[in-house]
Amino acid sequence: MDCPSSVAEVFDRRVQRRAKRRQFFRSAGGLGLGLVGGTILGACGGGSGDNANAATGPTDAEILNFALNLEYLEATFYAYATTGTGLPANLMTGAGTTGKVTPGQQMSFSDPVVAAYAREIAKDEVEHVAFLRTALGGSAVAMPALDVGGTDPNGACSLAAQAAGLAPAGTVFNPYLNDDNFLLGAFIFEDVGVTAYKGAAPLISNKTYLEAAAGILAAEAYHAGLIRTVLYTKGIQTPSLVAATQAISDARDSLDSSSDVDQGIAGVNTQISNIVPLDNNGIAFSRSYDDVLNIVYLNKGAVAQGGFFPAGVNGTLHMSSAFS
Repeated sequence: MDCPSSVAEVFDRRVQRRAKRRQFFRSAGGLGLGLVGGTILGACGGGSGDNANAATGPTDAEILNFALNLEYLEATFYAYATTGTGLPANLMTGAGTTGKVTPGQQMSFSDPVVAAYAREIAKDEVEHVAFLRTALGGSAVAMPALDVGGTDPNGACSLAAQAAGLAPAGTVFNPYLNDDNFLLGAFIFEDVGVTAYKGAAPLISNKTYLEAAAGILAAEAYHAGLIRTVLYTKGIQTPSLVAATQAISDARDSLDSSSDVDQGIAGVNTQISNIVPLDNNGIAFSRSYDDVLNIVYLNKGAVAQGGFFPAGVNGTLHMSSAFS
């Protein structure tokens, strides 16, 4: 992984962001995945009609497979935190290479409320993986290599925390160490997932899939709101938690090529929170797939791997984008 130096440099600099949003999946590459008859995807009309659009944009299968990669990451993180094990083998195989996991560890939660929330989200994320795999059938990509470990100073969790100023350079940030660390780790994943689904929605052509994606988006938004609410509540007694969310937000914004839209949980003053990050019209913002990859790869350049996905994501939508 070539992340350590590039990530630190990226987070240390506050680059000027582009003012205009790029369309989600604007450079998908145009290769269909080949849909399998008898699956939900085939039954709902995601076949030849969708493939005809490959030259101008991604197929529904490509979009769902990109989402599946993100669900693998979230489900694995929460599974280790709540059970000490990753996903079952029957939810890991598929098209492409099944990667190894740098594992996390089971949490010893001090707050039973946080523990209950973590178990609920873990259940939901595993169900998302299972649903998308069923929808895609034989086209579903395998789970790629993931880094959700908490013991390596050069691991993805540690590098992200170091670069955001949450841990000294060269030291470990373990999201499984305590409730506060866990919540900050979850904060990294949940907000990115919400913006990814929001960005994907206009590109999904099949109404059945659009409805399903909207349902998953709503679930992820509930998760993100829950994590942000708990952090804000705990931040009343521990203000450093609120400051940490802003540091993570700034870090994410410095990696993607969008305008400065990412937000922490602090409001404009102490009388108002910022649990729901919105624009001036009260609308949640979007990210393109390559912006999402910049964040999870922990690299602002055009790369195909790194960070939480050491060997990249599986599927045709796998390259992040460079910006200056």
